[in-house]
Amino acid sequence: KLHLILGFTAGVLISVVSFDIFPEIIEMTERLGISPQIPMFAFVAGFFIFHVIEKLFLVHHAHEEEYGPHHHPAVGTLSALALSFHTFLDGLAIGLSFQVNPALGVTVALGIIAHGFSDGLNTVSLMLVHGNSLKKTLRILVLNASAPLLGGLVSVFISLPEQTLLLAVGFIGGFLLYIGASDILPEAHSKGSSWKTILVTLTGVLFIYVVTSLV
Repeated sequence: KLHLILGFTAGVLISVVSFDIFPEIIEMTERLGISPQIPMFAFVAGFFIFHVIEKLFLVHHAHEEEYGPHHHPAVGTLSALALSFHTFLDGLAIGLSFQVNPALGVTVALGIIAHGFSDGLNTVSLMLVHGNSLKKTLRILVLNASAPLLGGLVSVFISLPEQTLLLAVGFIGGFLLYIGASDILPEAHSKGSSWKTILVTLTGVLFIYVVTSLV
């Protein structure tokens, strides 16, 4: 049922951006008297930076099945380490969101935690498909699971001025939208679209809408 988990996660992430991060950006730009174009530049940067990182590290893996059976353990390890850095940034994003306000922090955390399931699955898949041992794969998985905690810890020691936090919120929004719309949602439908996948995606949207309304 992995496609259902991914469908729900995509709905959650896209809704976090729509119902919480965008309104927060609007409110902060009005309060600080800053042009909304400035955080939107950060938003676009967050979207495309992660697009470039993903394509640089994972494009080889994406075409493995096209040219016969072979293994490159180093490629799998490098790709998994890139995902671990990605999860470190997840933790940092949660911590910085809490600096803006607790409500934003809670909602961003919900979205990233939902996304964390696919991060763990992708880490193990990348390691095993390239011929790494189960023991080494488990070590990398522990690193991947610990990285967001380290990112959250680092955020405790970083105190950003509100103008810089506005850019961080924009960057986080672009990052989450890319993961949800360009990465996870297509993956949820890669084995064949179904009404169940669409339904759980809309359930994820409704879940975050209710959470943001209550918080």
